[in-house]
Amino acid sequence: MLQLTEHCHIVRNSEILSGEPIIKGTRTPVRVIVEMWRIGVSPEEIPQRLSHLILSQVFDALSYYLDHQVEMNKYIELNQVADELIPPQFTQTLVKAEIQGTPGQQLLRFAGSITSDDLDLMNEAIKEGCQQVDVDEW
Repeated sequence: MLQLTEHCHIVRNSEILSGEPIIKGTRTPVRVIVEMWRIGVSPEEIPQRLSHLILSQVFDALSYYLDHQVEMNKYIELNQVADELIPPQFTQTLVKAEIQGTPGQQLLRFAGSITSDDLDLMNEAIKEGCQQVDVDEW
C-alpha cells in the first residue's frame, strides 16, 4: 500500500522494502542517497551515478533525511555491510573519486542576486507540489 509523506518525491510502500522511505516511482531507498552523500558524492553527481533519478529527487531525499535523522539512521544501520565483505577495489574506487562542485567561498559572489519577489515565487512553486519549474521564467 502506497503512503505519501510530507516530501513530494518520497513515499512508503509496504510492498517495497517493508515500507522503508523510497523515491516515488522507483525502488530506490532514501538511505542510498544519504549514504552516497555521506561518503562525499555531491548531490549533483548522484543522478549521474543513479541515472533513473533527477536532482530534485536527490535534494528531496536529503531533506527527508534531515527531517527524519533518527529513523533514517536506523535503516542505514540495519542495512550496513560489514567492512570485511566490501571488496578492496570498491573502497579504492571511492577514495580515488574526484570531488566535484563549487567551493562555498566562490558562491558568495551570488549572495543577494535573487530578488525577494523571485524567492517568494520559488517558495510558492515548492508549496504547490514540488513541480519542476522552467528556469527561464526566473
